[in-house]
Formats: sequence, C-alpha cells, structure tokens
Amino acid sequence: MSVAISTSFGIDKALEQLELKDINYGTSTGSNWMPGTDQLSSYSPVDGELIGKVTTTTKEEYEQVMKAATDAFTSWRVMPAPKRGEIVRQFGEELRRLKEPLGKLVSYEMGKSYQEGLGEVQEMIDICDFAVGLSRQLHGLTMHSEREGHRMYEQYHPLGVVGIISAFNFPVAVWSWNTALAWICGDVTVWKPSEKTPLCGVACQKIAARVFAENGLPEGISCLINGDYRVGEFMTKDKRVPLVSATGSTRMGKIVAATVAERLGRSLLELGGNNAIIVTPDADIKMTIIGAVFGAVGTCGQRCTSTRRLIIHEDIYDQVKKAVVDAYGQLRIGNPLDQNNHVGPLIDTDAVAMYNQALSKVVEEGGKLVVEGGVLQGQGYESGCYVKPAIAEASNSFEIVQHETFAPVLYLIKYSGDVTNAIDIQNGVVQGLSSAIMTNNLREAERFLSHAGSDCGIANVNIGTSGAEIGGAFGGEKETGGGRESGSDAWKIYMRRQTNTINYTTDLPLAQGIKFDL
Repeated sequence: MSVAISTSFGIDKALEQLELKDINYGTSTGSNWMPGTDQLSSYSPVDGELIGKVTTTTKEEYEQVMKAATDAFTSWRVMPAPKRGEIVRQFGEELRRLKEPLGKLVSYEMGKSYQEGLGEVQEMIDICDFAVGLSRQLHGLTMHSEREGHRMYEQYHPLGVVGIISAFNFPVAVWSWNTALAWICGDVTVWKPSEKTPLCGVACQKIAARVFAENGLPEGISCLINGDYRVGEFMTKDKRVPLVSATGSTRMGKIVAATVAERLGRSLLELGGNNAIIVTPDADIKMTIIGAVFGAVGTCGQRCTSTRRLIIHEDIYDQVKKAVVDAYGQLRIGNPLDQNNHVGPLIDTDAVAMYNQALSKVVEEGGKLVVEGGVLQGQGYESGCYVKPAIAEASNSFEIVQHETFAPVLYLIKYSGDVTNAIDIQNGVVQGLSSAIMTNNLREAERFLSHAGSDCGIANVNIGTSGAEIGGAFGGEKETGGGRESGSDAWKIYMRRQTNTINYTTDLPLAQGIKFDL
C-alpha cells in the first residue's frame, strides 16, 4: 500500500461551470432562491479547504417551498407522461453536457475517486434515459368482471409531493433515482441533501431549474432544502408529503419510518448494509480479488454496498488471504481527483474516529489484523481524513462484525463444509442489502440464488457486492429497510393504485350475486 500526494485538479473551473462560484443560498423552489439566515459550511475531505457556504432552510422558508410544490403539482400531474418524459430527457442532456464538472464536484466534496464521481453522474444520465422510456409505460391491468356488461381495470395516479433525504456517499445519484421516476409519475419533489455535501445539491437544483424555466414550467416541481436532521423532520412530520424516500443509516431509518408511519404516510428506506462475498473452492481467484478489493476500498468503504466480509472456504483460505493482502499492498491513497490513486479520504474526522474504534474493537474481541490500518499524516493529508484500508481475520459472531462500519475495514471469515454453511454465515447479520458468491460450480450458484439462499435484496454470482445497474430495482431486506429504487417496477412506489369498474348496461347487478331490490 502506497501513498500519492497531489493537488486538486481543476476544481475552480468546475465550480464556475456549475455556477457555484458565488452561491450562498440553500433553499430553492426552482429559479427562486431564498436568503435564509444560518449558514452551512462545506469543507472538502480532500484537502480540508472550505468549498463554500449555503444557508439552511427555516420553517418559514419550508412553508414557501411546500406552497410552491403543492401548487405546481396541480398542473404537473395533468401534463401527459410522455411530455414529462421530454423534460426529463432534456435534464439528462444537461447532465451529459456537465458530466465532467459535476463529477469533479462529487469527487471533491465527498472524497470518492474522480472516476467514481463521473460514474455517479453517469448513473443520473442512465436513470433519465430509463425514465424517458418509462414515461410511455406507466401501465395498469385489465381484469374480467364476474358481472355481465362490466369492465374492470386498474390505473396509477401521481402521489403528490415526494420528499427525498439523501446521504453524503452518493450525493447526486440517489436523488436522481428518486426524482427522475417521481417526475415521470407526475409527482413534484422536495430534496434535502446531506449536510455534508450541500453544494452537490445546489448544483443539481440549478441544472434542473434551468430546464424547467426554459420550458415555461412553474416553480415548485423541483425544490431544495438544506440543513441537519431538524430540516428533514419538516418533511417526515408533514402530512402534505405522502412519500418520504430516505437513504442513510439504519438508526436514522427507524426514526423516519416511525415518524412517517405515525401519520400513515409511506416510507421508501435504503439503509445499512453488511455485505459479504462467499468464496468457494471452485472460485476464480483472480476475479475474486478484483471484486473483493474494489468492493472493500471503493469510495473508501463508504458505499452501502461495500464489501465488509469475505467468507472463504478453509481449503483455499490461505491462498485467498495472501492474494488479497498482496493486492492491498498495491493500493495508492491520495487526492481522489488524481486518477493514479485508488483510494481517497473518508468524509470527515468523525468517520476516521469510527474507523479507529472498529480496528480497536476487532482486536479486543480476538481478531487479528493482517493489514494494519492507520491515519495518514503529512503533506497532502492535512484534512486528517485519509486512512489505510485494513484487513482483519474475525468471526461473524463478533459484535463489531455484526455492525456496519462505514470505512475500509474488511473482515476475513473462514468456513468449512459445503456452501450451505457459508450462506448461513452470510445471512447471520441483521442487514440484508447486497451479497455475492464466487464459484464456477453451477449447483453452488443456484443454491445461493434459491429460496433458501441469500436473504439479501441483491444477490450476485461472480461479480462483487458493489456496483448495481439502474435497470434493476435497488434495495435490501431486514434492517436495510425493504425499499426499492431505480429500475424494474420501482416506479410504482411513487404512485397510488386505483381499481376502476365500468358498467355499460342499463342494470345494476351487485357483486357476489347479492340481491337488493327496491
């Protein structure tokens, strides 16, 4: 493992292209930005520098946002879905034009590699393309009625205002997964980005607002609010927001779920992951190492789909351990805008403290560090957020292994016997997001994917746990929250279902043959 020091590459130009050089507002209904009072500062974990400040949303400003959103919904919902799709198509084209500067901002404000930042913007473009096609496919079903001369069918209608609470680790993509589908469905959106990455939110809002304004559409279709959890509570407690989509920790998700459920609203939750790769004796070791290492250290271990556990059969345990350790020795840690580097910083020093606590805890519980961790210091690491990816031999029963540590800490766990034992270990955590098996044995692969196999929302064969495509529904089970975003039929959560029956006769027969003669 080596370190690589470099400076930030072209971030000033990127901020200028995104019209963020002089921004200091954080609340918007589109083109209208509100002055606010208190300020939220955004410091880059890359170099510790202040990128900019935005104002936090007051209760009074939130009410202005909600008025604009609810007013806009009345006209947006009646626009034909294919025409809403045309607006989303234009938004996707703007993202294509600004992919490079927005990718750089994501990298600089969040800390992930520039390639991952570009990849996140590409996810936004992809979901726009998906949504445009979907705009002509918001289909229901037709059913045969038991009553002669009757027709039954079901259709979907827009919900209204969709509240979106996103996390710092994917500061733009997760918003777009939600908002592109919500817009297609005829909903309007109010977004509270993470207080750790507010400028990414402002940049996206400015892009969207420009598209809506150029098409003569009203304020309020895309709204932005900023602040900490108290601003998020404006939405979770608001009966005018029928759906709240929240991404973050399991602890946060439980609070959101309880608050929204108390008013009988809907929650779409994407919460913690404790993801594992099972490595069987029939695995391709080279593929395994690529998948495991990227899964463990990509985004500095701050993906909800990051690989936390490597469950290895005892017959190949030493071979796999040596290969992973050797691969870690080749990692380059440094400024994520330098494409020679593999690993950037953690989001802030609080995350560094969590990382250090996890390493201490695994040793206290009887684990062994096979790749030592540590915080990097010196020139280029002044932010205090750069750490070394670490590997520890551990047991799945360790308390620290049972919890998600949002940092590059990988646990090696040995299993014996057949693949059933490995699946039991993998499923033996409270989270259920992403999972993978590395094997060339068809029976093992099918067993892993069967009803008695992985209990996660995502189950992969011969690829890692990280890196989902937008075409499939994304989400997990158990304490991951049960939500589904992005592809497949995830659009249905953003709409209300209605069953319709039409009687085209001159009689009024009742269902189930009931007689009611007057």
